[in-house]
Amino acid sequence: MNSITELIKGLELKLLHADMQNDPELIDELIDTSFEEINSSGQINTRQQVAQWLIHKDSNQNWILKDFRVKLLTDHTVIAIYRAVNSNQTSNQQGGSIRSSVWRNQDNQWKMIFHQATKQI
Repeated sequence: MNSITELIKGLELKLLHADMQNDPELIDELIDTSFEEINSSGQINTRQQVAQWLIHKDSNQNWILKDFRVKLLTDHTVIAIYRAVNSNQTSNQQGGSIRSSVWRNQDNQWKMIFHQATKQI
């Protein structure tokens, strides 16, 4: 399970840090066509809305993923659960968000099919 955990963590970081404006095909590589998100405000976002956010996200933000773990849901589906913290925050601040992402492996390619973020205060 450790290799899947590291693989999924790498994919999560790729989504957060990759320059999607210069490499928009990464969105198709990493996000399934059936994707949905519940954002930290409780709103449901479509794949298209999230793709636009990824293309226009602040490239100066550097995210650290803490307490990252993966649980097997089926032979081809996992859920990643972690806390995302902006590296600009000091270590004694709570902040950040608790996140969960469902990833499915189809044809030897992992794609995110669902994501939820909850602000941590």
